[in-house]
Amino acid sequence: MAELQEVQITEEKPLLPGQTPEAAKEAELAARILLDQGQTHSVETPYGSVTFTVYGTPKPKRPAILTYHDVGLNYKSCFQPLFQFEDMQEIIQNFVRVHVDAPGMEEGAPVFPLGYQYPSLDQLADMIPCVLQYLNFSTIIGVGVGAGAYILARYALNHPDTVEGLVLINIDPNAKGWMDWAAHKLTGLTSSIPEMILGHLFSQEELSGNSELIQKYRNIITHAPNLDNIEFRRDLNFERGGDITLRCPVMLVVGDQAPHEDAVVECNSKLDPTQTSFLKMADSGGQPQLTQPGKLTEAFKYFLQGMGYMASSCMTRLSRSRTASLTSAASVDGNRSRSRTLSQSSESGTLSSGPPGHTMEVSC
Repeated sequence: MAELQEVQITEEKPLLPGQTPEAAKEAELAARILLDQGQTHSVETPYGSVTFTVYGTPKPKRPAILTYHDVGLNYKSCFQPLFQFEDMQEIIQNFVRVHVDAPGMEEGAPVFPLGYQYPSLDQLADMIPCVLQYLNFSTIIGVGVGAGAYILARYALNHPDTVEGLVLINIDPNAKGWMDWAAHKLTGLTSSIPEMILGHLFSQEELSGNSELIQKYRNIITHAPNLDNIEFRRDLNFERGGDITLRCPVMLVVGDQAPHEDAVVECNSKLDPTQTSFLKMADSGGQPQLTQPGKLTEAFKYFLQGMGYMASSCMTRLSRSRTASLTSAASVDGNRSRSRTLSQSSESGTLSSGPPGHTMEVSC
């Protein structure tokens, strides 16, 4: 028998056949994110530290889904019911997602020191490039609610090449802070900060009903830290056909009787109708992602398919009909036409959508 010879092997990380250094770097990043799945990271920015949580691994040639919550909330209280919904699992298996928490709103956040100057919404938008650079992500699909929708829209205006699409819930593009809005709406009522935030988040009908959902979020907001920071912002100055507009596909979402319904309708009238869909959700109140996660999930799937992703996805509630119908509506002044419209009714279960000539039907 031939004598066995001892061979010394040097441990190293060679490239796989045909693998480029860039691909190896992406694989290493994917492994790091997989190990850190669901853990919160923080990164320093010119306006302070920002925290974010990453789930999943990057998919080749696919953007990350990046979320930004509304005032008084964090990513869990704003988005958890949506992203834990059963039908949403098909989406999150196809995309890595990044949930950003505004400074001081993350779980366990310390109280800000006396005299702390909270970043403006525009400055919060300027923190996002630091997050993407840390993760080495080049493009995103943004999902924002309220103030978070404003932040992502501002980011998209400043960095259009990095945003493939936006889902903006309850966006108000006008130049006023949420405190000013809430104080105006709640004239004659209590002016405590938690109640003002609740008035920003939910409709008066929901607040009057004092449902279990309202009680839950009143408790969350009452115990949240760092709420006494009034943010300042500039008008987004959207112009239909002008230079200041969103260049990517946009889905605007608002609930019926929601506090921000008029603002979202106005925003819709200012965006490119060939790029914008408008979804008004029935029976959803002020926070559709909390009250109607199933319907919003199906609309989101359809939105992604329109962008060329998830073409083989099974639409369990949402299906495209070949019915020829042109859906358009005049704006308040009768002179401006709305963009493509997704108008939802719990009775009819119909979503009318562009491009013109197609209808989405919902069976819930």
